Amino acid sequence: MYARWMYAWETRLTMRDENRVVRPLEWGFEWLAPFLEGHGFGHAVPAPGIEGDPAAAEAAMVRINRLLIRHSEVFFGYERPTDFRLEERYPELFPTNVRPETLALDAALKQQAAAGKVPRAQFLRFTSPERTPYPENDLVNARWYPAPAHKDPRRPKQAIVIMPQWNADAFSHNSLCTIFNRMGISALRLSKPYHDIRRPVELERSDYAVSANLGRTISACRQAVVDIRCCLDWLEEQGYEHFGVLGTSLGSCYAFLASTHDKRIRVNAFNHASTAFGDVAWAGQSTRHVRAGFEQAGLTQDRLRELWSAISPCSYYPKIASPAVDGPRKKVLMIYADYDLTFPREYSLEVVRAFKRIGLNFEVRVLPCGHYTTGETPYKFIDGWYMGSFVYRAFKALREEKATSVESLPARVLEAEEESISR
Repeated sequence: MYARWMYAWETRLTMRDENRVVRPLEWGFEWLAPFLEGHGFGHAVPAPGIEGDPAAAEAAMVRINRLLIRHSEVFFGYERPTDFRLEERYPELFPTNVRPETLALDAALKQQAAAGKVPRAQFLRFTSPERTPYPENDLVNARWYPAPAHKDPRRPKQAIVIMPQWNADAFSHNSLCTIFNRMGISALRLSKPYHDIRRPVELERSDYAVSANLGRTISACRQAVVDIRCCLDWLEEQGYEHFGVLGTSLGSCYAFLASTHDKRIRVNAFNHASTAFGDVAWAGQSTRHVRAGFEQAGLTQDRLRELWSAISPCSYYPKIASPAVDGPRKKVLMIYADYDLTFPREYSLEVVRAFKRIGLNFEVRVLPCGHYTTGETPYKFIDGWYMGSFVYRAFKALREEKATSVESLPARVLEAEEESISR
């Protein structure tokens, strides 16, 4: 009875938004060509007009995905931005649905800002290393929540980058940032590509982040990953030493890929995690409009899995575990929901099995709800407790790790000197 009730509630929530658009399949080679040509992979760019031969186009996209996986350090690599800056402005909602209550809230917030009744907020801005045809999307936006200076000057400065879910408005996950501030942890709440202030004017929703345009979706993922890593660069400039990332839903995919390719990220919270990008897009209830575009073109789930393998977490499981051998181990929290119709439970269980197989240092928490119902009472408080308590414990462990390392330093130096003298 509980399952039937939960599935019905979850389905109602996924059906509320009526502005989802079914877009036709596009191969999107032009979105990947600049990267391929600029990094010595020009041979992988298919000849013009290949889209007219669907079989040849599909084979070319599969080859590109396999190439990107083999050279993922290059694909998710970047040149450090040089235009980091803090900007002050009034917060805006940037809603992605047209429900009356949401539009009314947006209007009220704008009126309050115009009257100067809300405080300004600070936002980190810089130009993304991944360029797109949309200047507004290429100007990265991250709301800055600095933690108060600690009374102990020796305490290492710690920060976390937060990536909300797909189609999140600009206020989503902000409360988590204030909670982390109380723990002494600063937070950057990063706007994903094509979201809130980065959303192109022709869109109501953040459709270009995930759509039936294969190449554009891969480009959006690369942009999100390098944007996270650039945020760490700025935090390092501010004197931060310990770093974490928290991602929800699509944000958890981006967070996983960023952590896989950046050893600086030690604390990882993957809130709703799954395996293959294509599996979730095909089987998930909230991406049924994306699946419709692929079905109209005759694709299948197995073929879509291959076409998006370069942005699938399961393609990089061994890589994320490698720091356990050649560097400090990552601390990982993985959360899934028993009644999830967007990230089906079977795929989340595959993640759990894979993490055990590769020996990742991780914890699992299970929510007694679904994907959308995670944002409803009481489940949002359970989810918040899981994430907050893990982040607190993980960063505390990093501080203790550093303190132990510093205390043992004189002994190590003395041993080295004695060894040198004996030689």
